[in-house]
Amino acid sequence: MSSTARTFPYEAVIFDMDGVIVDTEAFYQKEERAFADHLGVEVSDAEILDMVGKSHQHFVQTVTRWLTLAGQEGLTGTEAEARYRAWSADRPRDYRSMMFPGIHEALDGLHRRGTRVALASSSPRASILAVLDQLGIADAFELVVSGAELRESKPNPAIYLLTLEQLGLPAAACCCIEDSVPGITAGKRAGLTVFARREERFGFSQAEADAILDRVDDILKVTERV
Repeated sequence: MSSTARTFPYEAVIFDMDGVIVDTEAFYQKEERAFADHLGVEVSDAEILDMVGKSHQHFVQTVTRWLTLAGQEGLTGTEAEARYRAWSADRPRDYRSMMFPGIHEALDGLHRRGTRVALASSSPRASILAVLDQLGIADAFELVVSGAELRESKPNPAIYLLTLEQLGLPAAACCCIEDSVPGITAGKRAGLTVFARREERFGFSQAEADAILDRVDDILKVTERV
């Protein structure tokens, strides 16, 4: 093992995706606003902002409620989501243009250090894989966990507890990189060291994170456990 590998204090880094790898939060806010306007439903900016970092389950519940307000009553969550997907199908998503600086550097640097890399996102698996494939980094993660496949996702710690179980590692040996309050909360509840990619646009606090990263590849500068 090289001296560089020895200086990194965590056996695995678990990445969030939206808001950490890709700058999708602002994009999704605009898309959600456009969908509400399409339905003719009055939705406050605060409600749109409150969705940042929330679980996919919360998103489906919100879309179902909007459709109900628009007169499309009695829909299951699956049916409501299908209507949203049909509406958004022709709206292009250029994830490459949304990729944060330093992602390739972070992944390459962690691999060189012999650090295991996983991803735990609240998004549906199909959406996660579409993003990773478009960015050309799907092979960088040994494990991908989707919170949409769980009863509850972030801020519930279940997604991180499952990721740790599948990695076969204790929380003390790992860290995660998050951005939003639900993600930071989930990581802390799971016992992880939580690094937050600095985010100052949406008005939420990252104070509960153990440390703030200006760029994701700043994780490579960490040489002692936080």
